[in-house]
Amino acid sequence: MFTSHTAFNKLQLYARLVRLDKPIGSLLLLWPTLCALWLASNGHPDPLLIVIFSIGTVLMRSAGCAINDFADRDFDRHVKRTAERPLTSGQISAREALSIAVVLALISYALILPLNALTQQLSVLAVVVAGTYPYFKRFFALPQAYLGIAFGFGIPMAYAAVQNTVPLEAWLLLVANVFWALAYDTEYAMVDRDDDLLIGIRTSAITFGRFDVMAVMLSYGIHLILVGVVGYRYQLGALFYLALVVAAMIAAYHYWLIRYRDRLRCFAAFRHNNWLGAAVFTGIVLG
Repeated sequence: MFTSHTAFNKLQLYARLVRLDKPIGSLLLLWPTLCALWLASNGHPDPLLIVIFSIGTVLMRSAGCAINDFADRDFDRHVKRTAERPLTSGQISAREALSIAVVLALISYALILPLNALTQQLSVLAVVVAGTYPYFKRFFALPQAYLGIAFGFGIPMAYAAVQNTVPLEAWLLLVANVFWALAYDTEYAMVDRDDDLLIGIRTSAITFGRFDVMAVMLSYGIHLILVGVVGYRYQLGALFYLALVVAAMIAAYHYWLIRYRDRLRCFAAFRHNNWLGAAVFTGIVLG
């Protein structure tokens, strides 16, 4: 018999599937999107756009998690950290995971229907990029760079929603986001490197090898330089550059965490990137 208790258990499993219990992923998507909204609107974003993009970011990240688990269901059982995920452990079916991803993507698309055609067109491309990311790990040496594009697609969409165009600054921010994602997701990949080597998954941590820590720090540096260039083009004030200094100090702290490649400390560095994103966003708002 299907009881309310059974329904509640299912909902808990679905929540775990889309990582509602782990909001760090949503935050890593949200910070660059909010940065783009503030810059595109010269510091005065429409509150409705903030609501639409914030909710849409959470929904699309959740849909992406469901698609990722569907694509990796045969690999995740061999990785310590992912073996007990609801789909991998058989607590929900592959059909359920796909259905959830489709429903969340459709709701997200419905949110932007009131916006202009360019934003809607970019949203379709964003879904394609997010949906194909899990399969890039099969052959692409730096899938984390492709993830940066997927995680940063809210940037051109935000500019399109505000200005009905995507200027150079938006593309600079997107490239900056690619390097930020390369930094934090390499830290994440360093946690699973031993398991990924065994099962044949491609990651930046494997590709960079003994130069992984150097690559992470170089990626942080390029990210902050590009964000600084965008801030300069907008003639942001001293508080913006002070915030970039704070962000650089946070990146230096991440070096201290990952320098010995300890799994738990690498994961802590990954999670701590929320504060780096928050620092950059605060600088843009104050600047």
